[in-house]
Amino acid sequence: MNTPPSHLLTSLLRSLDREERGDVPGWVMITLMSAVLVAGLLAIAQPALSGLFNDAINQVAP
Repeated sequence: MNTPPSHLLTSLLRSLDREERGDVPGWVMITLMSAVLVAGLLAIAQPALSGLFNDAINQVAP
């Protein structure tokens, strides 16, 4: 007895759906933590980066 391909595809998608449900909060948390980390580092480093940029521009301009 052969199973039609559409039935196999449906059962495969259902099994994948069950396995992936728990991952959404994990990747959301990692994304938010990464964004907070980048924002924090940028807030700390922004004055130094601005100074480096201004020094470089002043050396190029006559």
